[in-house]
Parts: sequence; structure tokens; C-alpha cells
Amino acid sequence: MAVAPVESKASLSSDLFYDILRRLDGSTLASAACACAAFCSISKEEKLWENVCSSMWPSTNREDVKSLILSIGGFRKFYADCFPLIVNKEVTEYQGNDYLEYPEEWTEAEYYGDVDEFESVAPSNFVSIVDIRYKDRTICSKVLWGIPNANEFNGWFYNCPFRIDLLTYEARGDDNEGEVFLSVSDGLPPILSMEKERKDGKLWMELRDGLRLSWIVVNKKMKQAANLASWSPLGGQRHWPTAKDFLIRFGSVLSAKDIFPFQVVECILIMKFRVIHTEGEGVPTTLKLTELSMQLEDMEGAHVNGRNSLLILKEALSCRRSKNYSEVLESCHLYSKAQSELKEEKMKNESRVDRLCIVTGIAAFLTFWYCIL
Repeated sequence: MAVAPVESKASLSSDLFYDILRRLDGSTLASAACACAAFCSISKEEKLWENVCSSMWPSTNREDVKSLILSIGGFRKFYADCFPLIVNKEVTEYQGNDYLEYPEEWTEAEYYGDVDEFESVAPSNFVSIVDIRYKDRTICSKVLWGIPNANEFNGWFYNCPFRIDLLTYEARGDDNEGEVFLSVSDGLPPILSMEKERKDGKLWMELRDGLRLSWIVVNKKMKQAANLASWSPLGGQRHWPTAKDFLIRFGSVLSAKDIFPFQVVECILIMKFRVIHTEGEGVPTTLKLTELSMQLEDMEGAHVNGRNSLLILKEALSCRRSKNYSEVLESCHLYSKAQSELKEEKMKNESRVDRLCIVTGIAAFLTFWYCIL
């Protein structure tokens, strides 16, 4: 029996290892890279990470998105940046008089500092890469280049509430243009009527447990990316604003140091479905995606304007992240708790002011009549 040369054995081993590693998901591939020198060397292949990203985020299959990812450091870096989710626990306690004051009019130099920083927050530098899954099946993939209606450095955009409504704008070269539907064939439970759904909530629970959202924001200028979604829903409302609507909320807590007194804001990602058919109508249960949007709100519930939102998004791309989902949830719950405490404190202050006004009014009334009489 002939003995194969050492070089052939090494080549065979590399091919075999590559075939093994290309079947792994991102987390397992990263762990395997730490197992031995051979795995570590092979795991640096960009093609492996391209396959991982393609499986995780189908929107990265597009040629223009591939070129974008390669221009900001490659698929391995992209996965490392976007798979962990944003964690921010820097929530400060409410201080009644602790408000930052800004001049009404800012010059570009005053607000953005130097020219490079000014250019790095241009709306055209941001790209949104969005994927929706239901029960591990991709139902929607969209890519949005720039921020719609921003018109570069336009005063209207910078002073109005920031909002991106993804379904309103045509994404360039989308693979699945058109409307997005969910039906029984996708795994939805059949419902006979909205009255029955209102009682048992089966459809709502299936949506809440089965939907997953990834909303990756890339800054082409800074060559950074981050996933602003919470992957799983953080909450929602059933039968709102109409009986046939289901609103599901995703998001994250972003740093807003030196912009807002509470140091953080909430990135709110809204997904809304509407029931358009039920089994009682003689057709399979069908839902239509009617809204997919992003907006930022401060702790008082006020919408953040375009100017501040761009600065916050820029900082979000370099903030702390974690692969521990419980840590992500803890961050969101900490923000919700602080927000609730703020609302309670404001209600108490308003109640004190109301009582003071009533007492002052009564005292003024009695003084008036005392002086007359």
C-alpha cells in the first residue's frame, strides 16, 4: 500500500476541516477557532463568515451589500459587530433641575466640532439592513441607503422628530419588493374570528413568540455597524389601534451623553401586522405587515429630533455589546424602571403644584373678601 505524502495529508486535513467549519453557525465557528491552530487558521477565511452572515441576515446576499461589508472590514468583522446586541446600563436618576441647555441656533462648527466629525454624521452615510424572521423563516429583507427626506444638511430634518418608516420608501434593488404577508402556511394558527382571538389571544402569543427582527445600521464613513434591534420582542399591544391590528415593539437603549440629561434614549422599532382574512371568511388566516419603523425617544417620551438622532446613532455604533440576551433584557428593564419612576415623580410634582395653586386661590379669595368686609 502506497503511503500518501505529508503535503497531501495536510491538504486533505485542511479540506476536511474547512468542510466541517462551513456547516457551523457563527457562535460555534468562533468557539471552534479557539480549539486548535488549524481551526484558528481556517476560521479566518472570509468565505466562511460570508456564509454565516448570509444565513443569519439574508439581506447580506445582495451584491451591493456585500460590497459595503467588504469596504468596512469584511464579513468576519461585520458578524462580530452585529451579532452581539447593544447593552447600556448607564441610566441616571431623575433630577428635577438637571436639564441641559442648548442655544436656539447652532453653527456647524459649534455643534459638530471639526469637519471630519461633521461629515461622519451625514444622513447619506447611514445604511439600514433589515431582516424579519417568523419561526426561523425569513419573511422580509430590506436595505435602505441613507435616511429618507434628510436632504443632507437640511434644517427641516434636523429640527423635526426623527423617524424612518421602512415600508414607505422603496429600497434600492430589493429582492422581495412588494407587500409582506403571513399566513397559515407560514405557521400561523388558524383563527375563526377576531372575537375568538380577543378571548384566547392565541394568534397574539404566536406572533410574540415567533417573530424576530434584526435592524443593522452601518456608517459607511466611520466603517462601523451595530444591530439596534433586541432580536426578540420587548412588548407590544394587541388590537391597537383597531381590533385587527397587532403592534410589536423591539428596540435598544442607546447612549446620549452630553445630549440629554438622562444620558440615554430608547431606540424604538415598531412592527405592525393587520389581520386581513380569517378562517370564518372561507380563506386561510392571513396577516399583512403594515408598519416597520424606527424612532428615538428620550426618557420623558419626547421624540428626538433628526440632529440629535444622528449623533446618537453615530455613538451607538461603538458602544458596549453582549451576546448574553438576559443582559440585554436587563438593560431594557432598567430603562423602563427609571422611566416609570420619572413619570411618577413628575405626577407627584404636578400634584403638589395643583394643591399649591388651590391653596393660593382660596387664600386670595378669603383675603379679598376680608378686605371688603
